[in-house]
Amino acid sequence: MSRPVRVLLVDDDALVRAGLRLMLGGADDIEVVGEAVDGSSVPDQVRRTQPDVVLMDVRMPVVDGITATRALGPGPAVIVLTTFDADATVVEALRAGAAGFLLKHTPPEQIVEAVRRAAAGEPVLSPSVARTLIDHVAAGGDRAASTRRDRARARLAVLSERERAVAAAVAEGLSNGDIAERLYMSVGTVKAHLSSALTKLDLTNRIQLALLAHDADEAT
Repeated sequence: MSRPVRVLLVDDDALVRAGLRLMLGGADDIEVVGEAVDGSSVPDQVRRTQPDVVLMDVRMPVVDGITATRALGPGPAVIVLTTFDADATVVEALRAGAAGFLLKHTPPEQIVEAVRRAAAGEPVLSPSVARTLIDHVAAGGDRAASTRRDRARARLAVLSERERAVAAAVAEGLSNGDIAERLYMSVGTVKAHLSSALTKLDLTNRIQLALLAHDADEAT
């Protein structure tokens, strides 16, 4: 980006916010433009500060981070902050449209890099972590999995054959370059199919698409 990445901090813990502000303030290409202490004030803060990235705590006393993320819809990239990577709410946050998640004890340099990646439109998840989370989603009961599968297949039916192929590759955690090589497309064509699929399905990012495609492929 030609200007600094604008970041909004959302956490009810003043010490956490202060630590994040100090950490991000050391990067010349990142600017903290605002803070919020609860998810209820996030929409107004986003309108006022126009951030590129929101660092969102999951657990807050009035409106939690998942609800706040879902309310934002397409807009700034949201990275949820959590204490435990096994917390099932992380998957729910990704379904709500978060670009990824970070543990609160993540090393500072990794948090800074994650903000940069999110601002560039990249998911803040490695392929291995994405697959782990997707597998976690598949661990529900048979009836729940069957219902989720049927709904997912019905939604994916609106996509073209090539868009569905791209979605399936995204579900495997492949990068755009890897997808292009597998499907014999240019990277630009992959991006076009991905953008079209997200628009048709009213999704925010490729992680949501990956979860949906995985749901559609769940065993009966």
